[in-house]
Amino acid sequence: MSDPLIFDTSIWIDFLQNKSKPSTDLLTSYIEGNDQVLLTPTILQEVLQGIRDDAQYRHIKEILSYFTTLQLPPIQAAVGSADLYRSLRKKGLTIQKSNDCLIAFYAIEFSTTLVHSDSDFDLIGKYTKLKTWKPRS
Repeated sequence: MSDPLIFDTSIWIDFLQNKSKPSTDLLTSYIEGNDQVLLTPTILQEVLQGIRDDAQYRHIKEILSYFTTLQLPPIQAAVGSADLYRSLRKKGLTIQKSNDCLIAFYAIEFSTTLVHSDSDFDLIGKYTKLKTWKPRS
């Protein structure tokens, strides 16, 4: 079995739209290989809130319920992601979406790798312990 991975919202959206990319191919291989796919509450929310059709919403919600959603006490997650945002800000970096700090905080806390296609995570990873996955060149 492979190491557990968190797949960011952007990867899930591409996956649900049947876009073939190295990151969605990796998600597919994880699902088909019964490897551990991890979610955070924020990723779950972002994926579900973007679904307009009610039947599709219920279907995707059921599918996502089979994956492990990482849990942290809400105050710990809020303060930890705020600390992360502030530490980057002090270095002159502004993360565009504060939810990215929350997702990154989960990945750092659980020492797991984040698969993404968002430049904010590249910045976070450059200055923190965030581990990210990139396709091989």
